[in-house]
Amino acid sequence: MPALHSVAPKPENCSPDQRMDDAATTNQPADAAPDKPCLAYPLQTNTQSFLQRALYPIVLKFEEIVYKVGGEDKGSCCTGKSSAREKTILNGVTGMVCPGEILAMLGPSGSGKTTLLTALGGRLYGKLSGKVTYNSQPFSGSIKRLTGFVAQDDVLYPHLTVKETLLFTALLRLPQSLTREEKSQHVESVITELGLSRCRNSMIGGPLFRGISGGEKKRVSIGQEMLINPSLLLLDEPTSGLDSTTALRIITTIKRLATGGRTVVTTIHQPSSRLYHMFDKVVLLSEGCPIYYGSAPNALEYFSSIGFSTPLTVNPADLMLDLANGIKPDSSNVIEQGNSTEQERQSVRETLLSAYDKNISTTLKTELCNLDSHSYNYAVDGSRRSQAKGEQWCTSWWHQFKVLLMRGLKERRYNAFNRLRIFQVISVAFLAGLLWWRTPTSHIADRVAMLFFFAVFWGFYPLYNAVFTFPQERRMLIKERSSGMYRLSSYFLAKTVGDLPLELALPTAFTFILYWMGGLKPEPLTFTLSLLIVLFSVLVSQSLGLAFGAILMDVKQATTLASVTTLVFLIAGGYYVQQIPPFILWLKYLSYSFYCFKLLLGVQYNDNDYYECSKGHYCRVADFPGVKAVGFNHMWVDVSVMAMMLVGYRFIAYLALHRVR
Repeated sequence: MPALHSVAPKPENCSPDQRMDDAATTNQPADAAPDKPCLAYPLQTNTQSFLQRALYPIVLKFEEIVYKVGGEDKGSCCTGKSSAREKTILNGVTGMVCPGEILAMLGPSGSGKTTLLTALGGRLYGKLSGKVTYNSQPFSGSIKRLTGFVAQDDVLYPHLTVKETLLFTALLRLPQSLTREEKSQHVESVITELGLSRCRNSMIGGPLFRGISGGEKKRVSIGQEMLINPSLLLLDEPTSGLDSTTALRIITTIKRLATGGRTVVTTIHQPSSRLYHMFDKVVLLSEGCPIYYGSAPNALEYFSSIGFSTPLTVNPADLMLDLANGIKPDSSNVIEQGNSTEQERQSVRETLLSAYDKNISTTLKTELCNLDSHSYNYAVDGSRRSQAKGEQWCTSWWHQFKVLLMRGLKERRYNAFNRLRIFQVISVAFLAGLLWWRTPTSHIADRVAMLFFFAVFWGFYPLYNAVFTFPQERRMLIKERSSGMYRLSSYFLAKTVGDLPLELALPTAFTFILYWMGGLKPEPLTFTLSLLIVLFSVLVSQSLGLAFGAILMDVKQATTLASVTTLVFLIAGGYYVQQIPPFILWLKYLSYSFYCFKLLLGVQYNDNDYYECSKGHYCRVADFPGVKAVGFNHMWVDVSVMAMMLVGYRFIAYLALHRVR
């Protein structure tokens, strides 16, 4: 592969001999790529070979990448009209990274570094043009599973330990052909390699409680991607917010991973000179336009050749960032940056763009064209088979469901059974029990009010808790779904089933306390049916909350909508307004609180029940105005309507999650 030799300093990583060795390791033909890329990671008994060698090297090329977003121009003060316009985020970025290399993307804030990295990871949607290829093939499900993407923010579950976090990731992302013990060995290898042994049993931590340090969180995020032994590793600001020593350790780890034949691309804001000299190639962006691409050690020589030399010994990254901001590298201008006018900055930028087009762009396009003449049979064949058979998953639906259910129970137990929540529910139950203490059967209005309180409290309390579920997990869902970790259906059902024991325990305790303290019908069957109705209402209410959260994906908006909805359901629930005007009567049929209240009345009373309406005089319960307005007929219809609400709301929530990207 002579073209690759002329561009990459480590051509042996892409050599046929290397592929033969890798094929021998995986017991596959040398020119074959796996139908299921995850199956390309058999357990290595040698920890170093697992962590230090990529089984399928990838040559990443990106040509003339242009990305635009729609903006809004408020228009002039004279016309007052607004017109839509486009803003160019990336403008003609071209480059290539070979196995064994680290490409660093430098540039000021807002220059398009993260956008370009997202495009290279196949995660950018919208008005994107240009060409991105992986071993001369377009992005596919096979490439996705060979790619590790580490976002700038560490999206981790706070209540899981380091080992649990990596183990659940391994169970989901490594193939089922490996046993749990073998996957656990992978986790131990990654923990050792990334220096996480000391904090292996420590919780990740979050805003409300302290966990591991920022550098350790970043290494955990990298470790999650290293579990799949990726051929392409993309990192967004891996040293952001870290001290220089921790940053050096992370980049050193990444460098060590790259030497195993991995293709590494990282964005970095302002690296120190120690970090800069660990990069093989650099792309320098200024307002979305490339002004340098090439060898990192040769960057200063290039800028000096086009008239931007400095007599001072400076960090190359500092000089490059100054140039990207339009600041000349002379000492007086650097010290007095505020004195440089916008015109001077623009002049520097135009000079750099012109020099890039003249000295780099043409040569780079020629090298990429020469590289296109070489084929990568193992990637081509794998891509064709992947397209023929469709996107494959590493694990079965049932396996994903079990692992996600287990992980959800471990994480959610701290939220569902925290002391404040338990105290809140139990204290309300006892307070309500004291208010309705042993209510006599003759006090029909109080007993009906108690049943309506059951319907209202457990119709609204779960709703407000459920609206937080998906908005809080949005970033995690995007991260894991983008990596092809699991099916959305397995995630959704695991979330639904996992919430059942946690969400139904408190209403069960509440009903036990208030039912017997309030003196309701003391028959086991009646109590059991009442409890089942309350739990049924909890599930329907929770379903509506999940739907609100999934549709809006914003806690404030979802809570506001839930408040309006609960107010309408409360008023139309059949207790406060019994003679609803005909034109708005339909509102009560949308209220699950109405059906729950009606079912509770139907369980407690029937048409032949009487109460003492005055001394020595008995009246039919069915004739009491508050009961008559609701009635107890067609109870199975009410159960069916609530069941339709339960399924319908959750189905809407599931469909809404498909829009999350």
